Order: sequence, then structure tokens, then C-alpha cells
Amino acid sequence: MKKTDLSKKRGSSTIVDCDHTFTIMLLGDSCTGKTCLLVRFKDGTFLNNNFISTVGIDYRNKLVDVNGSKVKLQIWDTAGQERFRSVTSAYYRDADALLLVFDVTNRQSFDNIRNWLAQIREYAQESVAILLVGNKIDLNVQRKVKPDEGKQLAATYEIPYMETSAKTGQNVNDAFMQLASKLTRSRVGGQEDSNKIDLNDSRNVASPYSSWCCGGASK
Repeated sequence: MKKTDLSKKRGSSTIVDCDHTFTIMLLGDSCTGKTCLLVRFKDGTFLNNNFISTVGIDYRNKLVDVNGSKVKLQIWDTAGQERFRSVTSAYYRDADALLLVFDVTNRQSFDNIRNWLAQIREYAQESVAILLVGNKIDLNVQRKVKPDEGKQLAATYEIPYMETSAKTGQNVNDAFMQLASKLTRSRVGGQEDSNKIDLNDSRNVASPYSSWCCGGASK
């Protein structure tokens, strides 16, 4: 059964039909580029350094086509500051997918990924789809986290890994669209998402990259 979203415009209202609606949350430390990734995907533009950091929660909608299905993505942008953690955790349960972002030029943001995964385990749905994203690969000369380190961490938790640049747009659309495709396939096929994490398992397992793209560093 199709879901119907009423989208209002100035002076008129338009009915937009969609086959599926999914909620995607952007998570990660402050200043990792979460808002820039969202704006790049939604509007195709890049925010300069003068924008104001997200306070608490913000969101935007985008209608995309996934193999002929109209899919509405409700994308929630969250603040990475510690004082907002209790606010953002309240939204975890409603998320169908999580884009977990770190800055490849900021080692601390990468080291904190395990803490974010612990929060995900505590608050999110067991079946939530997770994509680990290393952002800002346009700043390759300032890189502090090697691509193999990102892949290794993702493999440990059995989640896919991708590298992006919100500035150039590299792999940004792919990141959101692959999540949308995965969620759509799961719903249509009636299958549970396989992106489950076991934070007690420290083994290095084979990375499930067969249907995901690991974006390389910019040249």
C-alpha cells in the first residue's frame, strides 16, 4: 500500500505519492561534515565554513527513485556535541538507517566511532542499517586516518564503509542511495536487514562489501 505525503507549497498544495518512506539519521562527532553531506545530497551544493553548527536535531526530506519505486527519505541531521547526546538518542529508535560519519583529517572523530556504536547498540533498532563514512577526502594531504583503517574498523563490526567528500560531492549520492536501495530491498523482500552489530565481538571478520562501494581517497 502506498503512503501519501502532503507537501505544501506557497499559494497551493501538492499531493506527492511515494511507495516507501524511510528515516535516515546522520551521526558522528561535531564538525565531521554531517550537515554538509546532507546539503550536498539534498541540494547539490556545498556549505562554506561560515555556516552555523547544528543545534540538537534538524531534518530534510528528499524523494528519490529506487528501481522504479518512489522512496521518500526523511534525513535527520544531529549535533555531535556531548551536551546534545541525550536529545539525539531519543530519535534512534525511529531510524531505519544510520550514516555514521567521521572526519579523515581528525583522528579523534575516528577513535570516537566505537563510542557511537555503543550508543547505537543501546538505543537503535536491532535491524537498523548502518554505513560508516569517512568524510573530507578532498583534504587528502591532511589525512590522519588511512582508508585501510576505516575498512578494518567497519569489518570488525560487520558494517559497510565508504569515503566521501561533501565539498566535491564524491560518493555522497552513492552513500545515501545505497542505503535507500538496501532499505527498499529489505522491505519489498520482507527480509530483516543484515547490518547488525555485535560490540562484544572484537574479531576481524570479512567485510561485506559485495554490494557496497568503498570510495577511495581523492587523487
